[in-house]
Amino acid sequence: MGRATELRVTALFLLGAAAIAWVVTVDRMQGMDAGPGTALGSFGWFAGIWAVMMAAMMLPSLIPMAGAYAGQARGGSHDVTPQSLLGTTLFAVGYLSAWVLAGLVAWVVIEGVRDLDLGFLAWHDGGRYVAGAVIGGAALYELTPMKRSCLRHCRDRELLVADWREGTAGALRMGLDQGAYCIGSSWALMAVLFALGVMSITWMVVIAAAIGIEKLLPWRQQATWATCVLLLALAVGVAFFPGGLPGLTVPTSAEAMSAMDSMHMSP
Repeated sequence: MGRATELRVTALFLLGAAAIAWVVTVDRMQGMDAGPGTALGSFGWFAGIWAVMMAAMMLPSLIPMAGAYAGQARGGSHDVTPQSLLGTTLFAVGYLSAWVLAGLVAWVVIEGVRDLDLGFLAWHDGGRYVAGAVIGGAALYELTPMKRSCLRHCRDRELLVADWREGTAGALRMGLDQGAYCIGSSWALMAVLFALGVMSITWMVVIAAAIGIEKLLPWRQQATWATCVLLLALAVGVAFFPGGLPGLTVPTSAEAMSAMDSMHMSP
């Protein structure tokens, strides 16, 4: 089996899993977008939906690296082997596990801040400026050395193979490592998702597309700069023109109130 066929098989596997995850995500989260500051729900509920969200958003951009892992795991065989199939699956599981852990840390931090009941975070006070600042900070992170280094590990197949680990435990470890690099590259973009409304299907698609473009297209530097410009524009829009920003649910709007009611929460 050649490299092109290997990539096709891996792509079908991951895209199929991502498609199922998108269906579940849309079904579970329809009408729950209350905009910036959307409540995250209980720890257990959030853990489950976040895991499905990460499968939907992140698996497509993992295809090249998972394909590289699968090719190396075949060990010179021309056909898919049970060991390579199991290893590739565990590699993807490890990758998603890293993102799930990151999401749970985010839940703890955000709910901890929410419990402080800081008045200036209210949308009608300084909330929209805080959200804009988070998005602006993410734009600047796009230009940092850490971003470039982590993104390189998300794109360079040779770096993956150079740190090869044998066995099922090795597959999980390599997936976790790959997930850690991806978190280093994309954590700020995920912070943008929280700032815009973590339950928003629209913003999930936008952030997933930005991550995919940076990781998959050959023009890495141009993609990074384009993402930076987009984020800066979003930061200005959220802070100063939130009502005119397409796709943004303003927390004080009727749509946000309806979303809170659907989650059995008071405004």
